[in-house]
Amino acid sequence: MRDAVTTLIKTYDITGRYLDRDAIDDLKAYFSSGMARVQAASAINANAADVVKQASAALFEEVPELLRPGGNAYTTRRYAACLRDMDYYLRYATYAIVAGATDVLDERVLQGLRETYNSLGVPIAPTVRGIQLMKDAAKALAADAGVADTSFVDVPFDHMTRELSEIDV
Repeated sequence: MRDAVTTLIKTYDITGRYLDRDAIDDLKAYFSSGMARVQAASAINANAADVVKQASAALFEEVPELLRPGGNAYTTRRYAACLRDMDYYLRYATYAIVAGATDVLDERVLQGLRETYNSLGVPIAPTVRGIQLMKDAAKALAADAGVADTSFVDVPFDHMTRELSEIDV
């Protein structure tokens, strides 16, 4: 797993260049936003169960057929799997928030997920919607924790939804 710093250094190392003004500005931005990223992750972590609970309730209200016979969240086992996956996405999103990079999502969440979801017949649209609902809750928690600019919270959630949305089911 790489963070924003190691990713930046690797990019410059591969091209054999010294860090230029853009690189230094990127590093300054990463370090100056560090406390806000940690505050946001702490708020999300402390409320993770509630975020998943509220997002899943909203999702199942919007798409009730998921809970009906034949739906992907029908039966206790499948319902629990949906909640487990939502928690998984949220946890890895907090890692990416702290790292300031989405590499962990690609390495630990998204690689292989396409094949798994396709083989299981998991509908992608509700998964994407659930991630978006969690993003909204995470942003609200970050704001409540005193983070003025919560735009960095969007990054991991938007990355996951963009990558999952490209799946042809």
